[in-house]
Amino acid sequence: MAKPRSVLIAEDETIIRIDLRGQLEEAGYVVCGEARDGKEAVELARATEPDIVLLDVKMPDLDGIEAARRILQARSVPILLLTAYTDEKLVQRAAAAGVFAYLVKPYHPNELAPAIETAVARHEETTALREETATLGEALAARKAIERAKGLLMQHEDLTESDAFGRLRRASQVSGQPIKVIADAIVAALG
Repeated sequence: MAKPRSVLIAEDETIIRIDLRGQLEEAGYVVCGEARDGKEAVELARATEPDIVLLDVKMPDLDGIEAARRILQARSVPILLLTAYTDEKLVQRAAAAGVFAYLVKPYHPNELAPAIETAVARHEETTALREETATLGEALAARKAIERAKGLLMQHEDLTESDAFGRLRRASQVSGQPIKVIADAIVAALG
């Protein structure tokens, strides 16, 4: 059985916060912290490292959107805004800050879990895309280094492209180093 997801709640109205806690616990989530304002939400997010953060937008000290931005600077986590405000500029600010979902109050309690799980799914997709992009970037950088090293070997050692690549591959096998490391060394030495 999977571990229940931990949720941080930030809501300045006590009654709403208590009700939200009950809805979350009834849906199978674990509330790991409750904040009364945005500043406290940022501090609790750092201290508790929740799986999900639910933020009201209009809160004292620091609004939910700025709190979301600061939380996301420290750690990638799905954030869902719960708010009565639907102003277009507010929604745009939320999206620009990196919020993954926006649920308008009053909402029906059975809408909360699907909104949270949608935010989690979007967060997981975004994380996977970032990792894939990084991997592709690394692969492209490696390919460029290898091509540069092959060209230098061909020029300095009078080798064919196939022979230059074979030399890179053998050096990688003998040294136990990735071929990119060998290519970088050759570029540094001959470039």
